[in-house]
Amino acid sequence: MSNGYLERAVEVPAEAYISSDYARAEQDRLWRKVWLQAGRTEDIPEIGDFVTYEIGVDSVIVVRTGADSIEAYHNVCPHRGRRLIDTPPGKRNATGTRSQFACGYHGWSFGLDGTNTRIPEEDDWQGALCQGRADLSRVRVDTWGGWLWISLDPAGESLAEYLGVIPEMLGPYEPQNMRARWRKWIVFDCNWKVAMEAFCETYHVATTHPEFNAFGQFRGWAHTHGLHTNIGYEAPKNMQEDMGKLRVGIGDARLSTAEMQNFTWANANTNTTETMVRVANRLADELPEGTPPAEVSAYWIQTSRNEDAERGVVWPTVDPSHTARAGTAWQIFPNFQIGHAVNNMLCYSARPHGGDPDKCIFEAAVYELYPEGGAPETEWEYTEAADWPPVLQQDFDNMAAVQQGMKSAGFRGAQPNPYMERTVASLHTNLAKYMGTGKPKEIGEEC
Repeated sequence: MSNGYLERAVEVPAEAYISSDYARAEQDRLWRKVWLQAGRTEDIPEIGDFVTYEIGVDSVIVVRTGADSIEAYHNVCPHRGRRLIDTPPGKRNATGTRSQFACGYHGWSFGLDGTNTRIPEEDDWQGALCQGRADLSRVRVDTWGGWLWISLDPAGESLAEYLGVIPEMLGPYEPQNMRARWRKWIVFDCNWKVAMEAFCETYHVATTHPEFNAFGQFRGWAHTHGLHTNIGYEAPKNMQEDMGKLRVGIGDARLSTAEMQNFTWANANTNTTETMVRVANRLADELPEGTPPAEVSAYWIQTSRNEDAERGVVWPTVDPSHTARAGTAWQIFPNFQIGHAVNNMLCYSARPHGGDPDKCIFEAAVYELYPEGGAPETEWEYTEAADWPPVLQQDFDNMAAVQQGMKSAGFRGAQPNPYMERTVASLHTNLAKYMGTGKPKEIGEEC
C-alpha cells in the first residue's frame, strides 16, 4: 500500500472538468472501458426482475435469469436501434419484471437469455438474420459486495482483477448484508469529477463543516492502491476501534460522544445508527465522570453491538489493525465511493448528465444492518438540494461555484493537497491513462 504521500505536488488542468471535447472522449475511452456499479442484487431478487443503468449515451439492462444467475444486455433492439426499456420521466432508471423484452417499434422480442424469440415477417430476411444477429448484445456483468457491476468492454479484465485490494479490505465489513435506509439522487450543475471530489478527501471538513470542529480536529490521510484509493482520520492514541472514524470529541467523552452523535444523526442522517445514538445518550448515566475517552469509546461500541445483537442485528467483527488500515471510505475508480463501517455505510456515485461537462447525476445512499425481514422498502428518490441533510447541503454549496470558478482565466489548474487530497491526484493520474493524456504535471520545482 502507498503511504499516501506524493513525491511532489501536482496540477490538474481545468479542461478535465470543463471541456466538451474531453467529456465526449470520456464515453469511449473511460466509461466503455471500466467496471461500473449499476445497482444492488436485492433490487432484482426474482427471476425476470430488471434494472437499467445509463452512462452517457449507453443504456444497459441488468436482469435476473435464475436463482444464481444474472445477465446484462445493451438496452437497444438490434433491428432499428430503439431502446427496449424507456426510463420513466423524473426517474434515474427503469425497474420492473419481465418474462421477455419486446421492442415497441416493430415487435421484435427477446427471452431473458437475450436470444430472439419473435420477428414479425421473419421470412422477408431470407435467412440473413443468422449467427446471433437478431439477439441482444451482451454486456459483462458480475457481483461483489451486494452490488451489480457491469463492463461495456468485452475484452477487459475481470471484476476481481479490476477491484484489486477492495474485496480484501472491505470484505470483513460484509456490505452484502446491509440494506438501504435511504436513497437519493439529484442533477448538479457541475462535472461528475467535481461532485466526487467533494466527498473523497478530509481537507475540506474544517472549513466546509465548521460545526464538527467542536468535536476535535478532522485531519485525515489518503492512500493509493493502483486504480483505487482510501481515506481515513488520524485518531487518538489507544483508540484503535476509532481509527476509522473520530467518534469522541473534546472534554468529557461521555458528553461529547453524545453531542456528536446527536448532531450527526440530525444533520447528516448517516455514519451512525439509532442504536448508537441511543446508547451514546446514556453514557453520562452509565459511566462515572472522569472515565478515559478510550474506555468511553469501548463501552459505547460494545454496548451498541450487544443491544443490536439482542434484536437480531449481528455486527461483523473486524480486527482493530484492519480498521486502522481500511480507514473511513474507499474510492473505487472512477466514480463510486463506499464509506464503510461495521454496521452502516454511506455510498456516493456521480456520472455525466448527457454529454454536458457542466452537469452530472449525483447519487447517495445510506445502508445499515437490519434484523431479517426488517429492512425498509426504499426507492431512489429525486430530492432537491434544499431537502438533503444539512451537512450534505454544505458540500453541495461548493460544487457549482467550483465548476464556474474553473472557467476563470485566472485559474491555473487544481493543486490538490499531496497528503490529504491524494485521492484527487490519483483519480486524475489514472484518468489520464484511460484518456491518453499526459499525467498531471508536477509543480514546485521553481520554488
